[in-house]
Amino acid sequence: MGLVLAAGIGAAIVWRGSTSPPGPATSVSLPVADFVGTTTCRACHESEARAWDTSQHAAAMAEATATTVLGRFDDTTFTKDGVTSTFFKRDDRFFVRTDGADGQLADFEIAYTFGVAPLQQYLIRFPDGRIQALGIAWDSRAQAEGGQRWFHLYPDESIPHDDPLHWTGLQQNWNFMCADCHSTNLRKGYDSTARTFHTTWSEISVGCESCHGPGSRHVDLARAGRLTAGDTGLTARLDERAGVTWRFDTTAGLPVRSTPRTTTREIDTCARCHSRRAQLTDAWHAGQPFEDGFRPSTLEAPLYYPDGQQRDEVYTIGSFTQSRMHAAGVTCSDCHDPHAGRLRVPGNGTCVQCHQASTYDSPAHHFHTPGTAAAACTSCHMPTTTYMVVDPRHDHSFRVPRPDRTVTIGVPNPCSTCHVAEGAAWAARQIAQRRGHAPQGFQMFAEVFAAADRGAPAAADLGRIAADPSQSTIARASAIARLAAVGAPPFLPIDSLIADDNPMIRRTAIEVIRSADPATRVRLAAPRLSDPVRTVRSEAARTLADLADRGLPPTWQPAFAHAFDELVDEYRFNGDRPEAQAGLGSLWLSRGRMAESEAALREALRLDPRFGPAYVNLAEVHRLRGEEGTAERTLREAIVVLPRDGALHHALGLSLVRQKRVTEAITELRLAVDLAPESSRYAYVLGVALNDTGHPAEALAMLRAAHDRHPADVDLVYLLALYSARSGQAADAQRYTDLLEQLDPGHPAIRDLRAR
Repeated sequence: MGLVLAAGIGAAIVWRGSTSPPGPATSVSLPVADFVGTTTCRACHESEARAWDTSQHAAAMAEATATTVLGRFDDTTFTKDGVTSTFFKRDDRFFVRTDGADGQLADFEIAYTFGVAPLQQYLIRFPDGRIQALGIAWDSRAQAEGGQRWFHLYPDESIPHDDPLHWTGLQQNWNFMCADCHSTNLRKGYDSTARTFHTTWSEISVGCESCHGPGSRHVDLARAGRLTAGDTGLTARLDERAGVTWRFDTTAGLPVRSTPRTTTREIDTCARCHSRRAQLTDAWHAGQPFEDGFRPSTLEAPLYYPDGQQRDEVYTIGSFTQSRMHAAGVTCSDCHDPHAGRLRVPGNGTCVQCHQASTYDSPAHHFHTPGTAAAACTSCHMPTTTYMVVDPRHDHSFRVPRPDRTVTIGVPNPCSTCHVAEGAAWAARQIAQRRGHAPQGFQMFAEVFAAADRGAPAAADLGRIAADPSQSTIARASAIARLAAVGAPPFLPIDSLIADDNPMIRRTAIEVIRSADPATRVRLAAPRLSDPVRTVRSEAARTLADLADRGLPPTWQPAFAHAFDELVDEYRFNGDRPEAQAGLGSLWLSRGRMAESEAALREALRLDPRFGPAYVNLAEVHRLRGEEGTAERTLREAIVVLPRDGALHHALGLSLVRQKRVTEAITELRLAVDLAPESSRYAYVLGVALNDTGHPAEALAMLRAAHDRHPADVDLVYLLALYSARSGQAADAQRYTDLLEQLDPGHPAIRDLRAR
């Protein structure tokens, strides 16, 4: 399949600072390139190919054969949740007898191996094109290390056959969950009409062109003798280390790159698979801007701790890009051989390539006996978290150990891994005494993020981080995302952030204004409809969708139409997922296209009958059609399926309010608050309902309890100030008004509250 190269380059030249309405973002047409395969590359690049042969990239996925299968298929059994699975061979093929989607035992043939170390999974193909990952995996470590055994990836969870986590379920689907990162030139091929997959690849494993891009032009130029430094024919020029050296700056006490790193090409190429992100298309290839194909996650719970340490499986890049190493210009291949996938130098040798061994690889620095595990640089600066039961992975944020933050904000620290009995406070004192000062480090956002995540007033500090160019891009974007969640634009230089050089900053800044007034949204988001990067265009289209047919000037309509179509394509690309169908339904709902919205929402529920947000939005479709009774029935049917879903009870309460069935409504609104105390909005609505139905004292008591959970929520503070004033509680009214002014200095109600 041919690909158009270098999409968006032309638009990137002219977009910045423009406030006039250009047309849709355009591409520069370069010669089409095709994928030629690793065998073709090997003809000229034998040494690189031999190194690749030893890598896990080469074994990322393979057909199940006697050579590739590592597990024991000799009638070995494994029992979990009352199901005994048997692994066996028949006619040189590999099978497992286990429970299927109907809960009954059946024989399933293993089609592919998946991964190689420290575990290997097994994939099973179904007639509709789905390929599913078995929940029982093979521990490929040596027996002395606890390996050479079957184990379950969810040992502490009971997973019945109808659970989405069951190996036949939605969350174990290879086509969506895994495929793009384990094969080359993968095309998911989901047909939403037939509800089938026709997934294809050029190469079953991760080959040369996964990183270097389609190679046919490169091969043609090489055969014609026309390769030049300016035109290699490849889409990804991974040359950021070419001619680069590192020297130790004795004044700064740190290594310094001989020339600054000015691009992110290599890191973006690795980020495709080594990051936590949403995929928008499978037409992306190496060399394109990362956010043309993916939407990377910010440093948010539960993926990361508030200091940015890895928590869930976040796959490295989000950790690395918040580090001092990244800021200094380090790339992935400074430490890792990109072809073999191994460290360039084992152990501490990797670090002392740049950091002076006499200073850093010594007891004066690490406080431990040389040569022991505790003296390894990674033990303190890259601690591991174990995922998939047996797979410890290093945190790549290269942080200074901060046991003091364990004491103050509850994040983990590497010292306490070994010094369990002594505790974090002891470790913090030891570091301060031996260093002569308290540790600092590069990630200076931790306390602010921790405060924001627990609902404390932190908007001003978040705004400071967002606007600070010395902070990492991902930290700034994460601060903006937190402000977007609470709607606090007064603390943001929003105009400059939406025009920032980095697409992650532009994208998250647009999220902040999603609920702003129409004029503000048009002024700030419309110019980004022609942004050179897809995620930014998509976010602008999402923000302006409800204004497209009323309020968006005609001059912006062509750019909106293009960006909106791209956004719809993103949802349709992921049409095998309920969250994508529900997102598409919401998008159509914002355009007033009820039939399309209902169809998408019903498809979401077909994919997962327990996907609560789809029920809520489907009820909203009925409400907007004037079908309030149908909306109520939809929500009551959903509550039978999901009785503890606070969002459903809240939506039902609102429906009952509209029907003037106030007593029933308050019961449901109260249930919503009880089931979802993390939602300040539910408390706000219940407070209004209680006060307006003659229960002001109960409203105030409930709002105070909610304020304790959400001390920085502007709407709750406003209600507390207003209702306290109305109830004659002047001191409380004054206190809450002062807090409101602190949280939102421009709040329109402050003058009126002061006058009471």
